[in-house]
Amino acid sequence: MKKIEAIIKPFKLEDVKEALTQIGITGMTVTEVKGYGRQQGHSELYRGAEYVVDFLPKIKIELVVSQENVDPCIEAIMNSARTGKIGDGKIFVLDVERVVRIRTGEENEEAL
Repeated sequence: MKKIEAIIKPFKLEDVKEALTQIGITGMTVTEVKGYGRQQGHSELYRGAEYVVDFLPKIKIELVVSQENVDPCIEAIMNSARTGKIGDGKIFVLDVERVVRIRTGEENEEAL
């Protein structure tokens, strides 16, 4: 099993959710986060004064999938979240040792 974490632009969330639903992914966790990468934030004006916005709003999507669903998930996220501009985000894939469904006690693949 693998955990996929994707950091995307907020306005792309619905597109990504729809793309994942189309390939059969039924569960995910979504968190509003802030951060920056190569963008290094940007400057804005407020009442005539310039200030730097270091951390940009992003969305973090987390899902745990079986090994065979990793590549389709990555492809779905990439194709639906890509704008072609800086700050489109990143996808991280991590190993998951164990999953337990609290309600039933089911473990691993059965708990997904």
